[in-house]
Order: sequence, then structure tokens, then C-alpha cells
Amino acid sequence: MTTSPITRPGTRRSSAPVLAFAAVLGLPYVIGILVLTLTPRGFQSRMPEVLDLVLGFAHHTLGWDWLGFTKLELIANVLVFAPIGVLAFMLLRTRPIILALLVGPLLSFGVELVQATLLPHRVASLVDVAANSLGATAGVVLAWSVATLARALSRRQ
Repeated sequence: MTTSPITRPGTRRSSAPVLAFAAVLGLPYVIGILVLTLTPRGFQSRMPEVLDLVLGFAHHTLGWDWLGFTKLELIANVLVFAPIGVLAFMLLRTRPIILALLVGPLLSFGVELVQATLLPHRVASLVDVAANSLGATAGVVLAWSVATLARALSRRQ
């Protein structure tokens, strides 16, 4: 079992500040995702303006003519859930990799299930679950890599 340097038994450094930092950032972030994904159509009606700006910048400034709405949505789903994986890794003290890898997909599946059953104005999608899960998994891998590197560097000192 791999443990992070913030949760390793016998560590002299307290993990409380790291856990508090993750919780303080994590709770508003998760609430923001829930608001973004579970709000009525009125909130979503403002999104095309933002998407037009992003696509316009990508096309005209970066020359990314290949980027369309569908690909942008897919990339956004991956990027939005990457911090969920990082936060899950930081907050889960027992078997962080296994549990953290489950948090993103379960949160995403829950959101899509609510959209499918309770929000007829929203479109539930397994592609969104897959993209969100990929993002959360990337976040876990990133956090695990940083923790492993930090542990290796601390052993050298």
C-alpha cells in the first residue's frame, strides 16, 4: 500500500493544515460543480456567450480550428474534475489511491443520475461520466506523483 507523505504513520509534520486547506478549497469547489451541473436551464442559457468567446479565442488567436463545441465540452469535463481527484487524494487518509480513484466517477455518476431522473432540461451522458472520471483519475495520479516526489526528496535531506 502506498501512503502519501501527509498521512504516513510516524511523520513529525502534522497533516492537519494540509487537510484543512484541502477541505476549505474542496467544499466550495464541489458545491460549484454541483451548482454548475444541477441548475435550471436559466443558468445554462448564459453559457453559449462564454463558449463563443473561448472558441473564438481558440480559433482566431491560437489557430485551433479543430476545436468545436463537442471537443471543448469534453476537455472541460476532464479539466473540471482533475481537482476532484487531487482533493480526494489529499482528504482520504486510508488507502488514498483506491478511494480517491472512486470519488470522481461516483460523483460524476451521481450528477448524471440526478440529471437523468430529476432534471428533464438537462441531458445525462455516459460520455460525461467517462470524461469526468478521466479528469479525476488524472488528478489522483498527479497528486500521487507529487506526494511520491516530495517523500523521495525529504528522504534525501
